Amino acid sequence: MNAEEEYAPISDTEPEVPLRAIVPNLVTSLAVCAGITSISFSSEGRFPEALTALFVACICDGLDGRIARLLKASSKMGAELDSLADFVNFGVAPAMFMYYWMTGGPAHTLTDGSCVSPVLVRLTLGAALFYAMCDCFRLARFNTMLEKPAAPYWKHFFTGVPAPGGCWMVLTPAIISLALKAKEVSPVLADLLQNPYLGIFMLLFVGSLMASRLPTVSLKKIHISRAYLLPVMAALALAIALLVTNFWLTIGIIGIAYILTVPVSCWAFCRVKARYEAQCAS
Repeated sequence: MNAEEEYAPISDTEPEVPLRAIVPNLVTSLAVCAGITSISFSSEGRFPEALTALFVACICDGLDGRIARLLKASSKMGAELDSLADFVNFGVAPAMFMYYWMTGGPAHTLTDGSCVSPVLVRLTLGAALFYAMCDCFRLARFNTMLEKPAAPYWKHFFTGVPAPGGCWMVLTPAIISLALKAKEVSPVLADLLQNPYLGIFMLLFVGSLMASRLPTVSLKKIHISRAYLLPVMAALALAIALLVTNFWLTIGIIGIAYILTVPVSCWAFCRVKARYEAQCAS
């Protein structure tokens, strides 16, 4: 038996599967466990631990597909499990984090000691549910779009904000507040970042971006010209240095930068689409 036969992709109809086929699913299961743990930490008001658990879930989400391709252990079951894990980790977990964060935790008490009104608590919960369902709709649309060929000008773009990007985008106010220790630095800043109205806006805004058909840039498909290779490497080295020195603040700044890329991506998409249509017309 040669190497290609030994490491052929796994079929869901095979009566027996090799042990290596379980590894990617175990990583996905670990991601789900991390996401559920984040929800538990959020409900207890342990927000730094909740963010850490979400970060672990994000890492596992990025690894499971690569491990499956490396071991040639891809399967339909693994793909469905990964989609369900994304809903828990990037839909439900950040929604519940924002709900508890913006309403002051289980006691619904903000940093200034004031209690959040029950009406505002319910509005925040409604916005959290909206965000989670938008993530669910996006994942369902993504699964159905896999069977349809995309136009060439979509090569470098996603349809809507991807689920992991939406997760960190919506968590940006909380990440910046925790990174700066805003409650100790400036009570005014802490109240602003933890304001329930800001949380409701972020949940509705980011949820709408995920469910929308707006083009957003796909970093996986970007190619860098050799003329810009050195500046890009320098920028990446700076980003790594900032991540090492102040991880969560850097993540928060990246979240803000990612939000700002949305209109730029739409502009770039329009140019690419117009260029493609012009070439087809000629």
